Amino acid sequence: MKHITFFFLGLLPALALAQQAEYAIASYWVEGTKAPNTHYIGEAWLNTLIQADAEFNINITKATFKANSTLDWHKHATPQVIIVVEGEAYYQERGKEPVILKTGDVVKCSKDTEHWHTSTKEKSVTYLALYGGSQPTTWTEKLTQEYYDSVARKLSMGQ
Repeated sequence: MKHITFFFLGLLPALALAQQAEYAIASYWVEGTKAPNTHYIGEAWLNTLIQADAEFNINITKATFKANSTLDWHKHATPQVIIVVEGEAYYQERGKEPVILKTGDVVKCSKDTEHWHTSTKEKSVTYLALYGGSQPTTWTEKLTQEYYDSVARKLSMGQ
């Protein structure tokens, strides 16, 4: 009986771990991975919370851009929703004026609409980006430091 008790006591942790292995659990609180400086200038961290698959066709990424970072013009094959959870961001769609997004702001960008979004000159930003499918982001044009600085000046003057 003693051996059976030890067997089951030894088996319980293994069963508990096996149960946890059935779930894909991500943590919002993890900063993520520092993104390579391919399509931006500055410092950016990405944390993929949900990755689209055949059953759930949506990606949810937590992005953190440190103050004074840029992000190149790009578009997505599906609509994208950006939810600012902390800080401030610049946001602009092609052909429209740039705006400042603040904590709590939510913006929807239609599919195939060129846009960019990143931290403001003075404040970092953390946002959730929601978009569908497995199609990669299409990078369309480099956002220059000069253009970013001109947006910062314009928005700091209250447009």
